[in-house]
Amino acid sequence: MRKIVKFLQSRLVITALLILLQAVVLMVLIGALASYFPVYYAVTMVAAVLVVMDLANDKMNPSFKLPWMILVIAVPIIGAPLYILFAKSKQTRRISKRFRNYRTLMRNTLPNPDDPLVDIAKEDPVVARQLSYVERTAYAPVYRNTDAVYLPTGEEYFDAVMREIPKAKKFIFLEYFIIEEGKMFNSILDVLKKKVEEGVEVRIMYDDIGSISKVPSKYDKYLESLGFQVSVFNRMKPSLDAFLNYRDHRKILVIDGVVGFTGGVNLADEYINEVERFGHWKDTGIMIKGEGVTKMTETFLQLWHFSRGELKIDYKDYASDMKCESDGFIQPFADGPSTDDLTAELCYMGLINIAVDHLYVTTPYLILDNEMTTAFCHAARSGVDVRIITPHIPDKKTVMAVTRSNYRTLLDSGVRIFEYTPGFIHAKSLCMDGKVAVVGTVNFDFRSLYLHFENGILCYKSSCIADVERDFLETQEKCQEITADQIRKKGPVYSLLQAVLKVFSPLM
Repeated sequence: MRKIVKFLQSRLVITALLILLQAVVLMVLIGALASYFPVYYAVTMVAAVLVVMDLANDKMNPSFKLPWMILVIAVPIIGAPLYILFAKSKQTRRISKRFRNYRTLMRNTLPNPDDPLVDIAKEDPVVARQLSYVERTAYAPVYRNTDAVYLPTGEEYFDAVMREIPKAKKFIFLEYFIIEEGKMFNSILDVLKKKVEEGVEVRIMYDDIGSISKVPSKYDKYLESLGFQVSVFNRMKPSLDAFLNYRDHRKILVIDGVVGFTGGVNLADEYINEVERFGHWKDTGIMIKGEGVTKMTETFLQLWHFSRGELKIDYKDYASDMKCESDGFIQPFADGPSTDDLTAELCYMGLINIAVDHLYVTTPYLILDNEMTTAFCHAARSGVDVRIITPHIPDKKTVMAVTRSNYRTLLDSGVRIFEYTPGFIHAKSLCMDGKVAVVGTVNFDFRSLYLHFENGILCYKSSCIADVERDFLETQEKCQEITADQIRKKGPVYSLLQAVLKVFSPLM
């Protein structure tokens, strides 16, 4: 009972209730206008036609248009006003201005005197074209002189972090979607306290919604009292604010600009299986050392200053010229709703489209738009061995239902799908033909590809690519392969539920 009372009194519940109250008031106001039904109906019908025309000509992905169109056409007296209020409001224009400011920060980067793309283009022009696209749209150079180590479990990720943090001499930057008190974060925190006492600069940034139910209220003030600089990304406010949709889903740890970590692992105990929530938690990460860490440092600083409303960054104090023996080519990149291009999605799609032999993907959520579905199906039908691993035990049952609603089309095209039977797989990776791999934070779902700030590391001809493939195949051995017959046996009611959820999946 005490836990229930504490939960009901939490900032998450109170804020959510206030937002719900505002939504109810808005619906009541719209309903009150219905007392002037003939006039209101005529106005909303005209508005509905204009909204549908606007949607038809809007550049947004068709998957996002569909839920709005259904709402506007089915219930115009509610759908049209909601679209105008939330999709075409001053608030939307304010968000656009903030994103323009962030793009300014993204363009302000340190120069990379070396351009490996020239050499890559000579040996593999098709791959070079994909790397070039990421470089131009995400301001993400390709680096040599960088070593990459694949970390196939959250436990190994944690061990590597605990080995590297004590070596810090100048600064440590941490940026995570979730932080939570427990063995993992508290162990890191103990080391960070010692580093602050030694004069090391420590900055911590975490997402408010990601961590709101994980840490006490005003946790940032507590961390600041320990000597850390802290930024809480996009604080949850009790208002109907569309900007709440945009979350910092990145996982970045940078040490002195010479060591960088990313992957699916957040700083909470389920990621290292100290606590069990959905069976065994399978996650992955990657550690790089050398020149490529420069981009990860920039990525952290850009969102740090953006979250604090600052438009100028001086990278000089955080630059490093450390070089490691080249292990292929490394391209750290970042993506987010502020960019003009869907860099992460088009990077994935580009690699899917150029695959010749095989394509291995791990993702906790498989919620695809038409373009991504077509890319997977085309690759499989072209003879590419396409395999996808998803969880068997879901963390969100509704989202898992949507994930499974994508299976049938893929299976019918020859894609092989495996569910990780020991529990929940949170890893996000793509491996193509044994020569390109991407490891990072980007899920194959609408939130990651369209709404969240994300990051990843693209590796070409690196020795760690073989490790990514090996881990995929070993993980596959612990999975149940899904067949089209299994999907058909679910019955018509389940199929209808999946169809409805799939239509509205872009809004989940």
